Amino acid sequence: MRKALVIYDSKFGNTEKIAVALSEGMRKEGLAVDCLKVGNVDPKRLGEYDILAIGAPTQILGISKPMKDLLERLEGANLQNKKAFAFDTRLRSRFGGSAAKGIEKKLKKLGMTIMREHASAIVGGTEGPLEEDAEKKFQQIGTEIAKA
Repeated sequence: MRKALVIYDSKFGNTEKIAVALSEGMRKEGLAVDCLKVGNVDPKRLGEYDILAIGAPTQILGISKPMKDLLERLEGANLQNKKAFAFDTRLRSRFGGSAAKGIEKKLKKLGMTIMREHASAIVGGTEGPLEEDAEKKFQQIGTEIAKA
């Protein structure tokens, strides 16, 4: 059975909600899915997974510090040809930056195959709430990723 791991960082719970929705969509299509907060990830175990979905809130126009630290620790891991997807939560502003864009770039650098272009869930303010239907959208993305 194919296995997926959804790794997320979340300060106010919005990115966690998106990660859970993504996981649910993958599970509906029969994937075995683990969903872990960034601090609970053991980089040595990533080889067990076929698909990695990694997401973080956009902070200071880019990737949150805990996620940035994890991505740096992945440089020694053998992730070539693993499938990957990057996501984030961010403000609607075009000047707000995107953590997902930076995560996707890093995953490519690690030799991973990007399954689907990165996606963002829009939040109404620093602490949220998520835009209406954001969780439904990410559940659908999870379904698409599992089918790919």
